[in-house]
Amino acid sequence: MPAAHYRKLFILLFACLFLYSSRADAQSSLDPAQLPSRTLFYFLWRGTPPPESRKKNALLSLWDDPEFAPVRSALFQSMTANSSKETPSTALSSEEAIEYSTLLDNAFLIGFMGEPKPHRSPAVATATASTPWNGVFLIYDRSDKEALLAKALLRSRAQGNEIPKLTPFLVAGIPALKSETKSGSAYWAETGKFAVSAKERSVFEEILTRVAGKSTDSFTLAQNTYYQEAIPTLGKGFIEAFLRVGDLREIIDTSAPSNAQVATILDAVKLNSLHSLAFHVSLEGARTRVQGSLLGDTSKGTLFDIFSEGQQNPPSFAFLTPETVYFQETELNLLGMYDTLNRILRAFAPNPQGGTDMLDALAKQRLGMPLQEALTIVTGEFGSLQTSPVLDPNKQTYFFGIHKKPEALKLLRTIFAERITSERNEDSVTYLKISLQANQSSAGVAQWHFYHLAVTPNIILGAAQSESLRAVLVAKPLATAATPFPNAPALLAIRAQYPDKIHAFNYSDFQKLDWPVLKQTFLEYLKTTSNNRPADAKATPLPQEPPAWLIWLNPQIIPRHLHTTSSASWKDAKGVHFDEWLE
Repeated sequence: MPAAHYRKLFILLFACLFLYSSRADAQSSLDPAQLPSRTLFYFLWRGTPPPESRKKNALLSLWDDPEFAPVRSALFQSMTANSSKETPSTALSSEEAIEYSTLLDNAFLIGFMGEPKPHRSPAVATATASTPWNGVFLIYDRSDKEALLAKALLRSRAQGNEIPKLTPFLVAGIPALKSETKSGSAYWAETGKFAVSAKERSVFEEILTRVAGKSTDSFTLAQNTYYQEAIPTLGKGFIEAFLRVGDLREIIDTSAPSNAQVATILDAVKLNSLHSLAFHVSLEGARTRVQGSLLGDTSKGTLFDIFSEGQQNPPSFAFLTPETVYFQETELNLLGMYDTLNRILRAFAPNPQGGTDMLDALAKQRLGMPLQEALTIVTGEFGSLQTSPVLDPNKQTYFFGIHKKPEALKLLRTIFAERITSERNEDSVTYLKISLQANQSSAGVAQWHFYHLAVTPNIILGAAQSESLRAVLVAKPLATAATPFPNAPALLAIRAQYPDKIHAFNYSDFQKLDWPVLKQTFLEYLKTTSNNRPADAKATPLPQEPPAWLIWLNPQIIPRHLHTTSSASWKDAKGVHFDEWLE
């Protein structure tokens, strides 16, 4: 199969993902643990969830809702629009889309194998320069889909710009096919219930013989230490993915100067401290769950230093109320980020202290103090919250955690200087009005050219309107171990799903949003933006008309199925973990 057609098949598979709701249960026997040991990445789709699971699940019941069908069709047409414009004859009809979407009933695995070291040796460097390594491979469970899969392949080949040269050959007695065009080669074979494809012959042969049970290589991904660490996150859900982050440095060819610089940066940040990234998506009754982990060496001096150790109840929790429709909070280790940046700068600096000296000199000139000292004033916690059902930007409030209010005020006065147009104290809160315009006229400027800050003993809040700040600050007791959500006790059950200490927390309430108004507002925004676009704009032009899926969307469908979403992340001795619930 030609390279262009190989790509189109992937696009077809993903475009059809969840396109239509009538599905049968297709359990996969694909076992990622038996992949070759050189596998650096894989994405596993275990087959479309059965109808009974889809009906129970809030997200999939939304997707399968008959009123959502026009949106599904419009999304599919949008995904295939670019290809259709290039070659209109390749456009899928609605009937074809329905037919080919059933390919997703079955499981498939897309992976990437690292380049074997002999392939990168100096002796063959010149030969491989014009043919960069492409270790991508596909394994598809074709059970009961043999005829449809063959039809899809024939359709793809027939619509190419050139007739491919097809060469049959054998791999361990298995019939295979090589497809060649000017753009490259691809390989295809079917053995038992599986179809296998790849762009590199060595990758193709290794995957094919392993799938057919004829491989002579006894080393598998299951024996890889990084994969073994990730097993608690893998092996569940209908979607699963794994990436060996720590081994990505090895695939960089440092013979090229630009690649050598990239390699230097990766060494400086100690990329090898990151072992793997793994995640899965599962259905748990009405809820959809996404769990992931970035695993590795979390000791001091590694890239994990940028992540905070977290807290049980960040001060920002006090601002959550029953009216909150959206809340996002993250805490980073700013001093750890400072040290990481220094390692990068020192890697290119002529002397060991070059990075630190340069950063501190620039910070002292602008902030009046070394950067490291400035970073001790803030906690590293930041985020935003919204109480407006229509997501009014004027009601959006942002916040930054601080350790010391007097030092924080001094830093703000240094940064904004003459832009501070007023400052007043009310109890323990200091309000600042900041001009966003460089030069003010004697007559003053319009209100939307100002920004408002409220500095409390432990947090700085900012909003476009002072009324928004005051609404957030009204009678807000601090979050404590006994009362983590003093104004929103209903969130206790959500918080209890996550570990004791977290460094990020997100929450959204779909029921509180005014979806019809949000749709209309977005449609008006697209229209206004399109009408005001400069005639000579070089940027990618915005569509003259709103996207079809948005026009067809009945906004009342969303709250009919979806209630809330929440997520958190945390750091422990094994790495950083992420957990999200959609219900």
